[in-house]
Amino acid sequence: MKNLSNYIGGKLVSSAAGGWLEDFEPATGQAYARIPDSHKTDIDNAVAAAQHAFPGWSATPAAERGKWLHKLAALVERDLENLARAESLDSGKPIALARSLDIPRAVANLRFFAAAASQFASESHAMESGAINYTLRSPLGVVGCISPWNLPLYLFTWKIAPALAAGNCVVAKPSEITPMTAFLFSELCIEAGLPAGVLNVVHGLGPKAGTALVEHADVKAISFTGGTNTGTDIASRAAPKFKKLSLELGGKNPTIVFADCDFEPSVSESVRAAFSNQGEICLCGSRILVERSLYTRFRDAFVARVQALRQGDPLDGRTEQGALVSEPHLQKVLGYIELAKKEGGTILCGGRRAQLDGRCANGWFMEPTVIENLPPGCRTNQEEIFGPVVTLIPFDTEEQAIGYANGTPYGLAASLWSENTSRCHRVAAKLEAGLIWVNCWMLRDLRVPMGGVKQSGSGREGGWEALRFFTEARNVCIKYA
Repeated sequence: MKNLSNYIGGKLVSSAAGGWLEDFEPATGQAYARIPDSHKTDIDNAVAAAQHAFPGWSATPAAERGKWLHKLAALVERDLENLARAESLDSGKPIALARSLDIPRAVANLRFFAAAASQFASESHAMESGAINYTLRSPLGVVGCISPWNLPLYLFTWKIAPALAAGNCVVAKPSEITPMTAFLFSELCIEAGLPAGVLNVVHGLGPKAGTALVEHADVKAISFTGGTNTGTDIASRAAPKFKKLSLELGGKNPTIVFADCDFEPSVSESVRAAFSNQGEICLCGSRILVERSLYTRFRDAFVARVQALRQGDPLDGRTEQGALVSEPHLQKVLGYIELAKKEGGTILCGGRRAQLDGRCANGWFMEPTVIENLPPGCRTNQEEIFGPVVTLIPFDTEEQAIGYANGTPYGLAASLWSENTSRCHRVAAKLEAGLIWVNCWMLRDLRVPMGGVKQSGSGREGGWEALRFFTEARNVCIKYA
C-alpha cells in the first residue's frame, strides 16, 4: 500500500490532520494506495506557500518561466512509460491509450505554454485625438486548478501550465479518484528544482479540500473541469467573492452522420468517438444521429465494430476497453441501461457488467453498449451517462438533425460527417456547441479555444484564451498631443 503525499511549499507532506483516503485500482476493485484526506488547514498552508512564492515567480522573466515548464516536460517525457502505467492502474484506462494520448498530451501542454509564455502579447489602440491606449496583463496571484478523474495528468497539466506560464502560483487539487500521476508530477517538480510554493498539490475530497480552495479569500481564480452539478456548486460559492471562473462541464455530444458521408471513416471514427477511454471523456459522441436512408447500413457496421472491441486487463497493450473508474460509477451506468429499457430502448449489443478472468475478475468492467428505438427527448438521450453507452437515432432532414443535436441542456462538442462542403459549413454554424469537428473527432490544436455553452460551462481554455484568463487586464491611456 503506497502512501501518497501533498506537495506544499516544495516539500512532500501528509495532511495536517493525518487522515487517509483509499485509492483503488479499477481493474481489480482493490485498494492499492492511500492519499491524504486534506481539509481547510492544508489548503491554507498551500495558499500561504503560493503567496510567499508569488513575488519572485511573477517577477521571473517569461522566458525563464518557460524554461521551467520545458524542464518539467522533459522529465514527463523521460518517464512516459512509468506515468502511463500509473495512469492505467489508477483510472482503468488501457495502457495503450495512456501511452499514445494521456502522457504525450501532458508533455505537449507543458511545451505549448512554455513557448507561449514568451510570445504572449497585448493590445494597443491609437486615438485620432492624439492619445494611445495600451493594455497591461498581469498575473492574478494565487489561483486554484481543480482537475477531473478521466484524463488525470492530461487535464492537470492543461490547467497548471498556462497559470504558471502567465506568472501565477498555483494550488491544484486533482481528483481523489485518480491522484497518482499528480503525485508523481510533484516528485518531478522536486527533481527539477522548481522554486518552492510555485506549484502546490493538495489531495482530498471535494467537500473538504475542494470547497476550501474555492472559498479561500486569497485565491483569485478557479479553473475547474468536471460535472455540471459540481460546477454549479463552485459557481455559487465563487461568484459572491467575484473570483474569475473557468468551468468546463458535462456534455451529451451528438455525432451527425449524413448519407453522403465517406462511409468507412465515419463508422470507425464514430466508434472511436463513442468508446475511447470507455466513453469517459467529456467530448465523446454519445448520441449518434444517422440519416434514415443510411441508418440500417450504418447501424449494422457500427455494432459489428463495437462487438469487435477488445476488452481486457488495462495493462495489456492489446486492450481497447478497460475498466470504469469506480464501483459507484459502474452502478450509475448500469442504472441508465435499466432506464433505457424502461423507456423502450432496444439493446443492440452490450448492456451488462463484463466478467473477466484472472486478476481482473473483480474489476469494474462494462460491456460497450449500443441502444436504438429511443425518442430524442427521453432521459437516456438527455442526461450525461459518461460511460460506454451510445444511442442511435435516425433523422430525415438537415433541419431535424440540427434540432435533435441542439435539443439537450448541454453544448460542449459535436461532430458531423458529410462530403457536401456547403452543408458542413451550414450545419456547423447552427450547432450549439463549443467544439465542432467535421469529418474527424478529437483532432486538437492547442491554439484554439476550448469550452462549452449552455450547461456545458463558461469561459474558454487553450491558447491565448487560457493566458488571458489567468491575467488581469489594465488599460493605460496616454495623451501626447
